[in-house]
Amino acid sequence: MRRKSILLSLVLFMVFTLVVVGCAPKETPAEEPEEGKLKVAAIFATPIEEPWDGCIHEALLKARAELDVDYEWAENISSSDFERVVREYADKGFDLIMGDAFGAEDAVRRVAKDYPEIAFAFGSGGGLAEPNFSVFDDWIHEPAYLSGMIAGKLTKTNILGVVGGIPVPEVNRIVNAFIEGAKEVNPDVKVKVSFIGCWFDPPKAKEAAMAQIDAGADVLYAERYGVIDACKERGVYAFGNMQDQNLLAPDVVVTGPIWNMYPTVKYLVESIKLGAYQAQDLKDWSMMGKGGAYLAPFYGFEDTLPADIIEMVRNREQEILNGTFRVSVDESTPKGD
Repeated sequence: MRRKSILLSLVLFMVFTLVVVGCAPKETPAEEPEEGKLKVAAIFATPIEEPWDGCIHEALLKARAELDVDYEWAENISSSDFERVVREYADKGFDLIMGDAFGAEDAVRRVAKDYPEIAFAFGSGGGLAEPNFSVFDDWIHEPAYLSGMIAGKLTKTNILGVVGGIPVPEVNRIVNAFIEGAKEVNPDVKVKVSFIGCWFDPPKAKEAAMAQIDAGADVLYAERYGVIDACKERGVYAFGNMQDQNLLAPDVVVTGPIWNMYPTVKYLVESIKLGAYQAQDLKDWSMMGKGGAYLAPFYGFEDTLPADIIEMVRNREQEILNGTFRVSVDESTPKGD
């Protein structure tokens, strides 16, 4: 009986251990980093499903595959925990630490100051900090402008909708660019603008989009995740944001501005490998001129969009790339009509 009791206890312990391990947070990567490889970490304030962080994450996954680096990440980190998590990665001797910070930017800058031998690059509306803190942002106002031009031509009601997160400069400039593009080609267009007050709340964004559709909007710019769901349900055109979101609703997502972080990541990795890294504003690497921003493919809409709309957009796209047309950078809070 005693032996059976011991065996039963052992089995129960093993089951309990498997359950605990199975429920534990997954770490990345599963294997130990190879000796000599550049080690890169990213710390995200939101889940990586959120497009802003998703763009950074996608670029770093590509860097792991193509640039021979080791990559680990932590997502959905609260502002109160952000500094602790960044310090943990710094203590592990990572060569490059990236992320979004948002409300924890001051904390990240404190950590960077304490580890001058590590390269830091974070999303920020502020400036660089010597010797090791670089900044970047989603400078996708140019393809947002192109999206607005298409939207202005597609609308039948002359009412467009935009659902954004929080009216901070980086959001304001892409929304204002979208509106400017629409009004250039259609001066009669009206634009309804709503902000949901957070970065990631798909149900709230969907609800705001539904309200705009009910008010007559027949083309929406989905600055936030969740808007496309409403457009799909109601059968109205949508423009994605930051990521190629056509797969979410191929019948309604026409195109949208893409933020390609890979040129930025590649530049950082190569600079560090060459021993040439220095703190800088990485703005240019997120713009169309260096491939950091572009208009998503039209997919099925390539055959259904009027030829004159496609020609109009391609001509303006080339003018932007040639430097003969500049999209305005307006970071004031957008006002709906």
